[in-house]
Amino acid sequence: MQEKENILRIFEETKEAIEKENIVKLKDLSNQTIHTASLSQDPDNIAVAVIVYSLSKIIERKNYGKYPGWKDFNKIIILAIKNSTIALKKGDEKKFKENLDLIRKAINKLSGKLKIYIKDVFRRASINKASRIYEHGISMEKTASLLGITMFELAEYAGQTGISDVPESKTLGVKSRIKLAMEMFG
Repeated sequence: MQEKENILRIFEETKEAIEKENIVKLKDLSNQTIHTASLSQDPDNIAVAVIVYSLSKIIERKNYGKYPGWKDFNKIIILAIKNSTIALKKGDEKKFKENLDLIRKAINKLSGKLKIYIKDVFRRASINKASRIYEHGISMEKTASLLGITMFELAEYAGQTGISDVPESKTLGVKSRIKLAMEMFG
């Protein structure tokens, strides 16, 4: 795991934002994490970014609170985040990862429509965050692999959002690359 201090800060602020139902803060925290994840390509950072973004989308939909199982799910999430921060403070990466898994397993304990909705939110969050990593210049294949999605899902989403049109994601032609290399090393 890389950037432990950053993940610790993100999760501490996430817990506060969940309690206050501050959706904007959650999305901002997720974006901060995805930048770090893009640089380090660390699966733990990526998982945190997806979890935090998913939570922002879940909290945003107030009607989820009406479904059976919501209160238990919410308690598990808050407890897992709290325990994750404790584990990070102690330097216990194994416990930290167990708590990340606990969040994923909490989804499987849900039933009915709520389970379907929340699984869909996490899937879409993975695709969204993959597009942000791809935007940072990581290859489409590597990004899809890091987030457990298909290249087709990523390409389709990136095409819809215009991410592929961002100048940073365009590569130079062969002649331009040779010229640049000659300037750098010539």
